[in-house]
Amino acid sequence: MTCVLLAWIFLAWQPQTVTLWSVDGAAANILAIVFLMGSGLVLWSTFMISHWRLFGLAQAWNEFRGQELAQDEFATPALYKYSRHPMYLGVLIVMWATPTMTTGHLLLASVWTSYVFVGIYFEERDMVHQFGAKYPAYQNEVSKLLPLKLITKSSKVTQPVDAM
Repeated sequence: MTCVLLAWIFLAWQPQTVTLWSVDGAAANILAIVFLMGSGLVLWSTFMISHWRLFGLAQAWNEFRGQELAQDEFATPALYKYSRHPMYLGVLIVMWATPTMTTGHLLLASVWTSYVFVGIYFEERDMVHQFGAKYPAYQNEVSKLLPLKLITKSSKVTQPVDAM
């Protein structure tokens, strides 16, 4: 269903060129850098889990060789210790970090954002089913998208206690 929906979006797409915002200079450069960081985050995230398995290549290779694919083990490598979905975070950054936002780009970014949140819902439901109690414990410890625990740890300042 996902492939059909995405194919329809790509094939039926019509340019919508009304500009909603446009920035130049340093602001445009910052947004371009944020966009590239989001792109890097998406790619890095695929390798933090299993890049080849994510894209179905490991499954195809094992099927070709007539071998069983080993079951996934629950793991939280690198950024997955701080965000349950760093790849989706990267996708959202890529969609929204643009120096020029047209109505077409806004529509695409909105559709992708909805897609990400629906995907997170179903993926997390499947993860609970696949990994049992380990995943709900992980959900309680790690933020869904933004690495809030990392941010709050680094921003905590010890406040002196006032003596009365």
